[in-house]
Amino acid sequence: MNRDNGPGVRVPEQRAPQERTAGASLRFTVLGPVRAWRGSVLLPSGSPQQRALLAALLLRDGRTATAGELIDALWGDDPPSQALATVRTYASRLRKILGQDTLVSESGGYAVRIAREALDLTAAQDLAAQAEKARGGGDRCRARTLLNELLGLWDGEALASLPGPYAENQRTSLEEWHLQLVETRLDLDLEVGCHAEAVSELTALTASHPLRERLRELLMVALYRSGRQAEALAVYADTRRLLAEELGVDPRPELAQLQQRILRADEELARPADEPAAAPAPVRPAQLPATVPDFTGRDAFVRELGARIATAEGSVMAVSALAGIGGVGKTTLAVHVAHQARRHFPDGQLYVDLQGAGNRAAEPETVLGAFLRALGTADSAIPDSLDERAALYRSALDGRRILVLLDNAHDAAQIRPLLPGTEGCAALVTSRVRMVDLAGAHLVDLDVMSPEEALRLFTRIVGDERVRSEREAALDVVAACGFLPLAIRIAASRLAARRTWTVSVLAAKLADERRRLDELQAGDLAVKATFELGYGQLEPAQARAFRLLGLADGPDISLAAAAALLNLDPHTTEDLLETLVDTSLLESAAPGRYRYHDLVRLYARACAERDEQPPVEKDLALSRLLDFYLATAAGVYALERPGDRLVTHLEPTQYPGLTFENRHSALDWLYSEANCLLACAQQSTGTSTLRRAVDLLWAAKDLAESGANSKQYESAALKTRDAAQTCGDAHAEGRARTTITNVHIVAGRFDEADAEAQLAMQLARSADDPVPNCWAPNDRGVVAIYQGRHEEGERYLLQAIDNFRADGNYVGQASALCNLSRIHVSLGRISSAIELAQQGIDIYDRMGLSLRLANGRYALGIALTRAGRLSEALNQLTEALALFHDNRQPLWEGVTHFRLAEAHLAAHRPTLAAAHAEQAIALRGIGGEWRRGTVLTVLGKALDTIGQPDRARACWREALAIYEQLGAPEAEEARLLLTPVAAA
Repeated sequence: MNRDNGPGVRVPEQRAPQERTAGASLRFTVLGPVRAWRGSVLLPSGSPQQRALLAALLLRDGRTATAGELIDALWGDDPPSQALATVRTYASRLRKILGQDTLVSESGGYAVRIAREALDLTAAQDLAAQAEKARGGGDRCRARTLLNELLGLWDGEALASLPGPYAENQRTSLEEWHLQLVETRLDLDLEVGCHAEAVSELTALTASHPLRERLRELLMVALYRSGRQAEALAVYADTRRLLAEELGVDPRPELAQLQQRILRADEELARPADEPAAAPAPVRPAQLPATVPDFTGRDAFVRELGARIATAEGSVMAVSALAGIGGVGKTTLAVHVAHQARRHFPDGQLYVDLQGAGNRAAEPETVLGAFLRALGTADSAIPDSLDERAALYRSALDGRRILVLLDNAHDAAQIRPLLPGTEGCAALVTSRVRMVDLAGAHLVDLDVMSPEEALRLFTRIVGDERVRSEREAALDVVAACGFLPLAIRIAASRLAARRTWTVSVLAAKLADERRRLDELQAGDLAVKATFELGYGQLEPAQARAFRLLGLADGPDISLAAAAALLNLDPHTTEDLLETLVDTSLLESAAPGRYRYHDLVRLYARACAERDEQPPVEKDLALSRLLDFYLATAAGVYALERPGDRLVTHLEPTQYPGLTFENRHSALDWLYSEANCLLACAQQSTGTSTLRRAVDLLWAAKDLAESGANSKQYESAALKTRDAAQTCGDAHAEGRARTTITNVHIVAGRFDEADAEAQLAMQLARSADDPVPNCWAPNDRGVVAIYQGRHEEGERYLLQAIDNFRADGNYVGQASALCNLSRIHVSLGRISSAIELAQQGIDIYDRMGLSLRLANGRYALGIALTRAGRLSEALNQLTEALALFHDNRQPLWEGVTHFRLAEAHLAAHRPTLAAAHAEQAIALRGIGGEWRRGTVLTVLGKALDTIGQPDRARACWREALAIYEQLGAPEAEEARLLLTPVAAA
């Protein structure tokens, strides 16, 4: 078969231009129902048999079909007596619709003359040819894009509902071609690392085409690369059994060889089998920061490091670690060397600031996640654990030549998981500490500049004309700076910005600081002294901004947040911050966002401790920042959940927050500010700010359920809880324990969740606080659902409903009603379960709640599934899925896919059930590993039904292992599902 041009369709001969464009305004489709369009108007094409005649003409590429050929196409060996007259009637009708220039009569037959691009099949053939050419040229991403565009031309079954032997033969050929194209596109999916996403589609396709071995092969590879080796091997066992039963043959050799490679855990399967290891990656990161235009000196180090990392080609990974005090120019040198070495690393360069000098160094697993995304790995394919991410990272780098710049490292333990580990790659590391425990690393100690280098740097910034006449004064300045590059840059920048100053004026101003530097020891104290040079020249308003901004713990700060902290309007704040950027004391991370170099932040805080008057201003500044975040987050919460009483129970704020035009812009702010907001909450655990910090976590609870910021949210919640317990604040402790309860539920730690909620209920009573008094029993009811304690859960949820009602919190009441619906489902009270869920939905509808409405439809879908009203259940769950997606709740998307899998399984649609279960696995979901076990159980049932029992058993075995580790009662069901295997 000619894959370029499709099934049974030859490339048409060239025609004169006028013939090729006679029907240019028309377009036709055959990759689905046969239709004709003129512009955007759908034309009537007659009865199925008349459309069959039109299809027969369209598929002849403009060649004439005789009347006899058309009769054979429509009726085969058994034409009616009036067949010829009928053909002529059909042709006459079509000519009136299409025009006589389009359907022409010649040589006793008929032909359709249209432009090549007017038929969807020829457009598909052209796209297929382009895709094959792109793939042959190594551009897999473009080939994949073209194939997706091509496959999008299909609209169901080709030549749908057309009668006649010709249509049937062409339909079969087109279906085969379609499958070949899908296989090619899936093969490309695997080559570019989208194996996790491919599993769902491949599972459905192998169910529809169980004897197609190529699909089984692709499924095995996709599962293997997703870390599901047992399932991959089970696919082979299922295939071998099915082929023996149906055809009496063994799997083809390629499939058997793949099984052996999986058994050996062949690392070559981690990359495309048909391409060399050094093939260019589909995604080529270029993350290096810009090098400074006035880079000066360090010639010996540039040569040494450049030669070292150039040796990575053809050898084991080269690692060079630069160490030195803050401000000595480690990052500047490393970035400069990295840019010069780019030609040695054509597959890309990765960069990260590891924030090692601060008190919140970057977590290796977080950095690995960012690196994997930069290398083209889909989010759903990135595993959770550090070890799994590190292994996938090394696999992604295998065969590539990539430079990794790890800036500002804390210690060797932080960077070990981030090292490539393969030949052809290199790593440059900068740190304040010497990496003596980093095996195999080339260590470089970076000292201050020589006087000549320091003077050259100063001259390049200030200008040769100003320095030439005052060389001695310039030498005094760089000496006062301790020859540290950062201090020289600060001093020179100040002089460059003041055209009326001479170098001697600057030297005189630095005289006192120079004496102070002479008295200080080496190391960080010298760095601190260099910052005095820039700080001492700030205007009072600039100095105040510099001191107070350094108090905030977030990785950076937005203009709006900085305005709150400084208690200034945004325009004045921006002017001040930009002047600090000009002095190199502050960095502009992005438009409207600012950050400190970590050492400058420490110095700014020291200045605040020393100089801020009155001292209480430091606390007031952080209090305003906390107010800003709490007021803004409360506004986001209210916009997301109109009518929810929580916002009326939050601590009052003195400083206002931002307002948003719509829900989407509010969510954009919440997720973009997540790191800073949570850092503020974690920082604000003093007696005067603790309650507001806890309430900030309540207002930002979406961050706990989104999955993206769950770990940082949990850290902040634990710190506020411990602080509240220490100071004996029952009000704050009760609320903090309720936020932690939610974190544990999301992670599937149900025993811990119940323990926290129980304490929260006790604290709520003593503090007379309606927030945990309502939500803690609701959460205990949710935990009871998961743990199978249904009667107990019912009591908690009825208590929660009464408490919500007493508080006038209709939104909370709706949530508890929906949860109670799930209890009634488990107790077999299906009618009341449906009624309860509907009551919740009615409340959500009245309040205009989008996100909570998704939870209501989710609960109703579960109840309808148990009632056997599967069509309604699927509608509810599908709507819930769309709402969760719109509200950026991937974990809830995961559990909804799981429920859709259950509903499709009950509706005897196991292929769709398996597809949704696979998507649930890819997205994970509320409940952590426990949830993964439940999804694997349902996936196994679906696979068993579609004739893949070995893979089903692999799923059940994995589920059983999860349940046994957690001590979950669902382990008994998994054992029962596996019992037939034991009996055999």
